[in-house]
Amino acid sequence: MSKSVLSALNENKCGRDLIVLSSILDVLNSPSMLKTIPTSLKKSEGDFMTVLNVMNEILLIKKSVPAQQFKLSKICQAKNLMAIAHILKQALRRYTNLEKLFNLSSEYREKAQISSNDWVSIAKSLLNGYRENVFVSMRELQGKTHLFTRYSPPKQDVAVLDLQSTLSRPITSSPVSLVLARDVRFSSSKRAEAVLLFVGEIKSQWIDYTFQRTIKLNEAEEKKFNSDNILSAAKQIFPNIKIQLNKHSLSLEGSAGSVLDAELDILQQLVVEMKFTLKNAYEPNKKDDHERMKRNLEGVSKMPFIFNPMKWRWEAEQQVEISVSNNEINDQCEITIAGRDSQNKLVQKELGSFIGWLTRCAVIRSPNAGVSPRILKPAMRKTCLDIEERISHVTDVKRTSNELWKSLNGSKATRETRMEVVAWIAVCQFDCRVEGGFVRDWIVGNYIARPNKDPSAWLEPGPNPKIPALNKDLVPSDLDCHLPSDKYFDIEKFLDSLHKYQIEYEVVREAWRYVLIIDKTAKTGPFTMDLIEPHIVVTQDRIDLDVSNLSLEKDYTKELGMRVDITSKSYSIELEAIVDNIKNKRFQVLRPIDDFLQPRIDKMKSRGWTQLGQPMHVIPNPPPKYPAVLVPLHESTTAYITVLTKMKSSISNQVEVLSIVQIKNPSLEDAYLATKQLIAKQCKGENPNERELFHGTKDDGIDGIYKDGFDDQYCKERKWGRGAYFSDNPNVSHRYTEANSTDRTRIMYYNKVVLGKEFIIDEKDKDMISAGQGYHSTHGKSSDKPNDIEYIVRRYAQALPYLRITYRE
Repeated sequence: MSKSVLSALNENKCGRDLIVLSSILDVLNSPSMLKTIPTSLKKSEGDFMTVLNVMNEILLIKKSVPAQQFKLSKICQAKNLMAIAHILKQALRRYTNLEKLFNLSSEYREKAQISSNDWVSIAKSLLNGYRENVFVSMRELQGKTHLFTRYSPPKQDVAVLDLQSTLSRPITSSPVSLVLARDVRFSSSKRAEAVLLFVGEIKSQWIDYTFQRTIKLNEAEEKKFNSDNILSAAKQIFPNIKIQLNKHSLSLEGSAGSVLDAELDILQQLVVEMKFTLKNAYEPNKKDDHERMKRNLEGVSKMPFIFNPMKWRWEAEQQVEISVSNNEINDQCEITIAGRDSQNKLVQKELGSFIGWLTRCAVIRSPNAGVSPRILKPAMRKTCLDIEERISHVTDVKRTSNELWKSLNGSKATRETRMEVVAWIAVCQFDCRVEGGFVRDWIVGNYIARPNKDPSAWLEPGPNPKIPALNKDLVPSDLDCHLPSDKYFDIEKFLDSLHKYQIEYEVVREAWRYVLIIDKTAKTGPFTMDLIEPHIVVTQDRIDLDVSNLSLEKDYTKELGMRVDITSKSYSIELEAIVDNIKNKRFQVLRPIDDFLQPRIDKMKSRGWTQLGQPMHVIPNPPPKYPAVLVPLHESTTAYITVLTKMKSSISNQVEVLSIVQIKNPSLEDAYLATKQLIAKQCKGENPNERELFHGTKDDGIDGIYKDGFDDQYCKERKWGRGAYFSDNPNVSHRYTEANSTDRTRIMYYNKVVLGKEFIIDEKDKDMISAGQGYHSTHGKSSDKPNDIEYIVRRYAQALPYLRITYRE
């Protein structure tokens, strides 16, 4: 500070300003006083001018009244400064002593009385004392929005402004935003390497010391740099700095302010435009996959707003502009990116990750789809008041700081209460939605389990070396959050909020999410958090277990929602049923079991949960213009293996099954369900006698069946009359198929069929028009082939196409 005061006296004609500043800064250990200063006394230039203004207000009054009438306490009360009266008292004493000392100096007596109250002069004086504490906003240099970096060698700190600073966000007319800090302190968390205390905004031209800056260029950027003569132009504009390009590395050395301005100028000249279209990942010869992907891309093109948070993130963090437009002619998303070539490629790679998710998506959905939160019905609610209390811990915006601190550090603080606070910040301050295992295990189930290890060993190596996995015995495990679709999720502000509550974390950015490792060294034990962006959320259209489908939202302090709607007639799984299952450690599987899902099921069972019934194949409804969707069945699923085994054992071991797809046709499902209920009422014990049977087809039936069902007007007359024929022996149905002339493929359907009461017949009768009064289906046997049993139904919605099998002999 003495260097700054000397510079103010000798060079910048603001000696009194720096003496006043030093008198108060010398008695301050933290910037906590800044938040108590009234807005009317705060200065836009930053903390230095704010505290100087406060001191000048006090000193002006002191000078204008007799010494015996000066009462600091009364002045502080009138100026709303009582919270810092004790600090001002010490500062005044310090100033009085300094004033006496300078009055004794013939050289500095007059200079010590000169006041400019001009931030430019004051800042230049401060720079002479704190030149190593100049930080530049990383936003302007293609970096993080709220982070600052120190460019004065040898240090390369990454820092954040103290939350209590009066300079909340530097805005300047200069090309770059810089701040000058009096103190740079290391943070107690991983928020940043340093925290800047007492800061003021400065301009690059005020800085005259020398430093070097290096910019890495890829081949395309270096080619543009050379072809556009950017180097010669930069040397003309900034003749006082040394600029060199060597092996994709551009170095700039010279006056600090000029280097920063030159760097930004060069980076802006390297901006190029990239255009491409989100394309179908499947060739047209893969008809089912190609059609599904085409439909999904069409859905995406109708709601380009889902990319807004991603666009805002790239603009805020990297100053890259992204635009997404809908090509109405071919229903495609057209992407335009304006940034450096290296950045544009990263955006393209990120969107490539999105396409990968889209290929696995059955039906694109709105990011806000699902079932809105509601209160449990009265009969159950009275036994679930503890659940409502835990819901409020995450969703109630009225929770106080004291409550949050108790949950974090109080005598009853646990890993779960700390998880609640992190979830509360995400939900109540950043409009996220919490879903998945945390809601199931903790909010509803109130289940806790700990590994028989020290908490420091709960994190284990995962598939991604950058992201550790949690020990499988931990309950609850992690936090899954979906980011809002209508606003930019500012990760830096979110981390600021965690830092405010002294929550330690590490952050890993992937192409579609942020992963946070939280409380890594806390005695309560670590947990992880996934923050998933909305353009990825729209591809997550299916749910694995009913008990994992619950969600929490802001301001719904007693209510539970569902991520995927499973309340429709086909499934009819209500909220109360899910809560009851969780309370009794039961679950239903809602999708075909494959190699990905089986470990999850095994994990649930190892924790004492029981699987109910057979897997339900829950698929969201297709868009209104499409009657049905076809969804690939993975080769590892039980249903796939069952069908494949039956076909090989019945037709031939040489049969090659090329694909099996699930069919989702809401209209057919509704009609089938109604017919099933009607027939059940007419059967003993209301058992509709539902079977899963094969049906072979060719020509128009290949697409007609999954779109329109088994329409009796297309049924042909066979040995037991007109009707839809089915068999539990795929070899029988195989005879009704025909090989495609191009690729020799055949089509067979696997169907749900309501047989009801069967009329058994063992003689051919082509004239049959019904199963007979009191019967619902015909059970036909051939005397010469007793194992070739066929089942014939004649009602339109008595059979539901369930799987479509494409195969070759």
